[in-house]
Amino acid sequence: MKQQKRTVVLYPAPGMSHLITMVELGKLIHLRLHLPVTVLIVSPPFNLGDTTPYIKDVESSDLGISFHYLPQPLDFSPQDHNAQHHELLVFKFLNACSPHAKDALELISNSSTILAIVVDFFCIASASIAAANLGLPVYVYLLSPAGALASLLYFQEQHRQTDLSFRRLHADLHIPGIPPLPSLDMPAPTLDREETYYCFLEVSSQMSRAHGIIVDTFDALEPRALRAIRNGLCVPNGPTPPVHGIGPVISAWKRTERDDLRLNWLDSQPDCSVVFLCFGSLGRFSVDQLGQIADGLERSGQRFLWVVRGPASGSGPALVSEDPDPDALLPQGFLERTQGKGLVVKSWAPQARVLSHGAVGGFVTHCGWTSVLESVCAGVPMVAWPLYAEQRINRALLVKELHRAVAIQEGPDGLVGAAEVERYVRLLVDSEEGAALRERAAAARDAAATAMKEGGSSWASLARLVSMFYIVHKINSITSLIHDHE
Repeated sequence: MKQQKRTVVLYPAPGMSHLITMVELGKLIHLRLHLPVTVLIVSPPFNLGDTTPYIKDVESSDLGISFHYLPQPLDFSPQDHNAQHHELLVFKFLNACSPHAKDALELISNSSTILAIVVDFFCIASASIAAANLGLPVYVYLLSPAGALASLLYFQEQHRQTDLSFRRLHADLHIPGIPPLPSLDMPAPTLDREETYYCFLEVSSQMSRAHGIIVDTFDALEPRALRAIRNGLCVPNGPTPPVHGIGPVISAWKRTERDDLRLNWLDSQPDCSVVFLCFGSLGRFSVDQLGQIADGLERSGQRFLWVVRGPASGSGPALVSEDPDPDALLPQGFLERTQGKGLVVKSWAPQARVLSHGAVGGFVTHCGWTSVLESVCAGVPMVAWPLYAEQRINRALLVKELHRAVAIQEGPDGLVGAAEVERYVRLLVDSEEGAALRERAAAARDAAATAMKEGGSSWASLARLVSMFYIVHKINSITSLIHDHE
C-alpha cells in the first residue's frame, strides 16, 4: 500500500496580521520538516482587510504552502449579531465555520496524513471538536507575548477567585510571571461578564488541554513569564501543555511599489532622527485625537512618518475603514507647514522595513505584539499607546518588565493631549532617557538575532516542536491500532 504524503494544517483567524504570522510559521515548519503545509482560509462577511494580494504572492513562490478555502457559512450574518466588540463577531463567525473546517480536514486526510493542526487561539473552540473526531493533535499559536499567554491561561483561576467582573474589581491582578496589572487593563471584551468574556474563558480552558502552545517570543525577552507558565503556575488546577517560544517571527512581505516611495523619503533624513507613528490595522482615532497628535508633532519640531487611518464612526466594532483623506482630517495647513520634515501616509506602511531603516529613531505604537517584535528586531525604542485587544497587558510588560518603552498618558477625557505627544516625541530622539532606551533596544535586537540562529533558544524550541509533531502522531497511530484490535 502506497504511503500517504504528510502535511501540517494551519488554521489562522481572519485578518491580515493573523494570516501573515501563521504563514511565516508555516514557512519555518516547511523548512524544518520539508513537508507541504496547508492553510485553511475563511472569508468573513465583514471587512478585516484584503488578504488576496498576500495569498497570491505566497502561492506564486515555491514555499511549499497551499491554501484551502472554506465556504462561507449560510447561517451567519454580521447583522444578526449585535457585537460591541469585534472579537465576539470573529468568535461567532468561526464557530459557524466549524462544520466546514471539519469537512476540510476530512478531505485533506483522504489524500494526506495530517501530522498536526496548528490553530489561532480564536479558532481553537471551533477546531478542537473537528480535530478530535479525526484524532488530530491540536497546537495553539498565540500571536501575543508570553505575558499575555500567562494572563489567558490564568483566566480560569481568576474566574474562580471572585464573582466580580474586572471592571468592578478595582484592584491589581497578580498573574504569575508578569507585573501587577490593574484589572481595567485586561482586554476590553473581558471587562464585563458578558458573552465575549465567556468566549475567552472557553479559550483558556481549551488552550490548557492542547497538545502544545506556540508563542511568538523568545526566552531572553520574557524569561519570567515563560518560566511561570512552564512551571505550571498559570494553570494551578491542571496540566500545562508544552510551550514553545519560536520568535521573533517577522515577515518582509512587500505590499506595493508605493512602499519604496516611503522608504525613499526616509533615505533623505538623518540617522535616528525620524519618529514613526503607526497604530495597527484596527487603530483608528477620532478627529479630535488626530488633531491633538498633529499639533503635538508640529510643536515638537521633530521629523516624523505618520500612518493615518480614517476615524472611528458608529457604535459597532472597529473594523477596517476606507482610505482616509488627510487634508480633511488634519488641522488646516498642517501638511503644508510640516512638509519636508514630516510625511503623512494613508492607512498602511511597510512597517518592518520602515523600522529597520537607519533614519528611524523611535516608534509610537499601539503595542500590537507583531509591531513590538518588529521594533525589537530593529533595535528601535518605543512609546506605548495601547488601543485594543491585549495591548494594555503588552504595555505593562514593555514598560515595567522589559524596560523597552515608555507609556504615554491619556487625559480624563480619554484623549492624549498635544503637549503629551510633543513630550514623548522629543523624548525618543532628543533626551538622555531616549538614549538609554535606545541602548536597551539595541541589546534586545542582538538577543533576538541570537535566539533565531542555529543553536539559539527559538531555533531549539522549533526543533522540539516539529519533533513533537512526529512523536505525538506516532503515539496516536499506535493507540488507534490497539483500539482497532480490541
